[in-house]
Amino acid sequence: MSQPLLRPFTWSDVGPITAIYSHYVYNSTVTFDLEAPSEAKMAEKFGHMVDEGHPVIVAEVDGAVRGYAYASTFRPRPAYRFTCEDTVYLAPDAIGQGLGSRLMGELITQSQAVGFKQMIGIITGGTEASIALHRKFGFEILGQFPQLGYKFDQWLDIVHMQRAL
Repeated sequence: MSQPLLRPFTWSDVGPITAIYSHYVYNSTVTFDLEAPSEAKMAEKFGHMVDEGHPVIVAEVDGAVRGYAYASTFRPRPAYRFTCEDTVYLAPDAIGQGLGSRLMGELITQSQAVGFKQMIGIITGGTEASIALHRKFGFEILGQFPQLGYKFDQWLDIVHMQRAL
């Protein structure tokens, strides 16, 4: 495997990003979506972040998209404009190779550069790898909300983590 290239999002990434996300929709509880969004919906979502100047990073290995990360405004109200929520997803066969850490580190750097002051991670309870990734980068758990989501016939908790940028 070649060294991963971290680069800005391009429109040709919509298909591979949609495929990666779809895997998690149908095979995990890390997202509470029950149906995968279409490529058109993902293009709209990513286009909005690009238009806002928010960091959207793609990890490419040997010419293939292996993961992505983005930070976007935590909530739409203007008072939240300096607070972002992070997202990191990896292709299933790219897990455990340090790519998530590379993406998170770069995401934090770019989020600081665009003026975000706080970063929030909203994580499904029990997803220890995601919690560990956030802890590694200085996030602290601020709260756990029991049974907020229901997927795959089970109630799921949400863990809120935060770090200053």
